[in-house]
Amino acid sequence: MKIFISADIEGVSGVATNQQLKTPSEYQRFRKLMTQDVNAAIEGAFKGGATEVVVADGHGNMSNIFIEDLDPRARLVQGSNRVMCQLEGLDESFDAMMFVGHHGRESASERTTISHTLAGICVKEMKINGKVVGETEMNAMVAGDFDVPAIFISGDDAYVAEVKETLPNVEGAVVKRGIDRFSAELIHPEVAQQLIREKAEIAVRRISEFVALKVEGPVTFEITFKATNQAMMTTTIPSVEMLNSETITFTCQDMVTAYKHMWACVIIAMTATNGVLGHVNA
Repeated sequence: MKIFISADIEGVSGVATNQQLKTPSEYQRFRKLMTQDVNAAIEGAFKGGATEVVVADGHGNMSNIFIEDLDPRARLVQGSNRVMCQLEGLDESFDAMMFVGHHGRESASERTTISHTLAGICVKEMKINGKVVGETEMNAMVAGDFDVPAIFISGDDAYVAEVKETLPNVEGAVVKRGIDRFSAELIHPEVAQQLIREKAEIAVRRISEFVALKVEGPVTFEITFKATNQAMMTTTIPSVEMLNSETITFTCQDMVTAYKHMWACVIIAMTATNGVLGHVNA
C-alpha cells in the first residue's frame, strides 16, 4: 500500500506566529518539529498497513524537512522547481494521500493559524468551478484525477473543520486551537505527534471507506490577487482572461492541467509583485 504525504509547516505542532518561521533561529526549531510531525504520520501509516511512503516537502522553498532525521522507510521530494508544486511525485500508483501541518485558506476563519492560499504574498482567493477552495481541497481534487483519496489531515481546529466541509470522512488530527491568525493555544509536541500517529494509522486502516474527490472537466479557475499588477501580468499566458482589475480566470479540460496552469499564474504573480525585471540591471 503506497501513501503520499504533502507536508506544510504552518499547521505543525507548536507553530503560532509567522515570525517563528521567519526568524532564522526560530525557523530551525520549527523545521525540526515539522520533521517530527511528518515522522509521526509516516509511523502511523506503516502501522496501519502502508508498505511505501513518499513525502513532498511543501512549504516556502520546499526544503524544510531534515532528511537526516526523516524516518528512513520514507522517500522525500524537496526543492522548489516543481511542475506539480506541493504534489510533485503524485501519480495513479498511490493508494491514498495525507496532509501534515497544513493550514486554512485566506479569510476562511479569523481563527485559522497563519491562514493563506498557496502564496500569501499574492493570492487572496481561489475558486474551482465556482467553489472557494484552500490548498488542501484543491490538492485533494488534483489527487482525484489520479483516483487517489485524501484520508488524513493535521493542523489547527479551524483548519480541520474547514476541510471537513468538503471532505467529511477525512481523519483529522487537531494539534492546536486557533485563537487569531497569529496566535494559538498549543499542546506539547509529543502529545500532538502521538495524536497524528494514531489518526494516521486509523486512516490507513479505513482506506477502503474513502472515495477520491473527482472534478469532472472542464475545470475553471478564478484567482483573485492582492494587487492589480499581479493579476495583469498573468495575462501573458494567452488563455488567461481578466474578470476585473484583480481577478483572472481560465478553463482547462482536466484538473491536473488546470492545476499546472494555476501554478504558472501564481509564479508569474509572485514575480510581478515588485516588478518582473526589478532585479535586472539594464
